[in-house]
Amino acid sequence: MEFSQLLLRPLLLLLILLLFRSTQSASNLFREYIGAEFKNVTFSDLPINLDVEFHFIVSFAIDYTNSSSSPSPTNGEFNIFWDKDNLSPSQVSSIKSKHSNVKVAVSIGGDSVGNGYANFTVSSPSSWISNAVSSLTRILQEYNIDGIDIDYEHFKTDPQTFAHCIGELITTLKRNGVISLASIAPFDDDQVQSHYMELWRRYGHVIDYVNFQFYAYDRGTTVSQFMEYFDTQSSNYEGGKVLASFISDGSGGLSPQNGFFTACARLKSEGKLHGIFVWCADDSKALGFRYEKQSQALLAISH
Repeated sequence: MEFSQLLLRPLLLLLILLLFRSTQSASNLFREYIGAEFKNVTFSDLPINLDVEFHFIVSFAIDYTNSSSSPSPTNGEFNIFWDKDNLSPSQVSSIKSKHSNVKVAVSIGGDSVGNGYANFTVSSPSSWISNAVSSLTRILQEYNIDGIDIDYEHFKTDPQTFAHCIGELITTLKRNGVISLASIAPFDDDQVQSHYMELWRRYGHVIDYVNFQFYAYDRGTTVSQFMEYFDTQSSNYEGGKVLASFISDGSGGLSPQNGFFTACARLKSEGKLHGIFVWCADDSKALGFRYEKQSQALLAISH
């Protein structure tokens, strides 16, 4: 065998290995928020492709009193603020029994509660963590929930306190076997990013997915801009599985009509598409979930 052939073989093997790793980094994960807008949407309304990993994210559980008049912070005692009539424990069990590829998570926090912001408010970090673990464990076990999503968007604490409380909450719930997955849902805002990036720096090892809200960028975002945003946030949450995302009502970001799937196909070809998530099923119902079907079809192809 000639020397050139001997040299070529290891280079060829290296190329095959790199291509294999790139392919393996792609994902068939699809996630959708549901229940925050009380539009009578149910789990069974959504089309579920058997060739994807499908996560419903019920929204929201919030550490506020569930008084309809004036909710107030509870220092970690979570209550249910989603559409319980249509998204009940029996309905969670039913959809999971019908579809082995389905998991369900609960998002905590959110943008608003009552007529005000849902602020992350802590009077005592140690008691907040204890209360949050206890109250969320009750909810998660009652509903047969697989994971939690962190979607606080307003803060009455510094980034270090937020990171400590949320990081210890996730760590404890995982250690206790209450959840098997966790995600965070930041967006491009200085205050939001300072809190979530501190959380990622200290507790990224217990966070499975980054549901980055790319739809919080300006409406009319182009494909090239989206690709730049994606690379920037992948760098901010280095090593994390950053998911692509769109909003059903088309109010922000790169929309399905204007190139979202083109961008996702490009990410997929580069081995960077870790999944897609949508805000939200409540609005998508009026569209017949057409973009959910398209998202899942793209993810299911040679994942």
